[in-house]
Amino acid sequence: MSPSNDIGDDVTPPPAVRLGSRRITLPRSRALRIALGCLLILGGLLGFLPVLGFWMVPLGVLVLAADFPVARRLSRRVGVWWGRRWRAWTGRG
Repeated sequence: MSPSNDIGDDVTPPPAVRLGSRRITLPRSRALRIALGCLLILGGLLGFLPVLGFWMVPLGVLVLAADFPVARRLSRRVGVWWGRRWRAWTGRG
């Protein structure tokens, strides 16, 4: 019997966020993802400042969606709502 190589047998892929056709890989550490998501949301609340922007709030929710079901549901609802609005606006569907 030959020795088996168990490296990579049960390795899960790192969580990722999909933005359109792009796929952005998130850190593997859950604590780091939570900290990153919270910092993005807090930075987004200061969106009136020159460098920070309100775009950071939805991005923070997407990062938190990898770990929290509430954020996952929120991001999914907004995605479905936006898709319906887009189809109605463009006349497709």
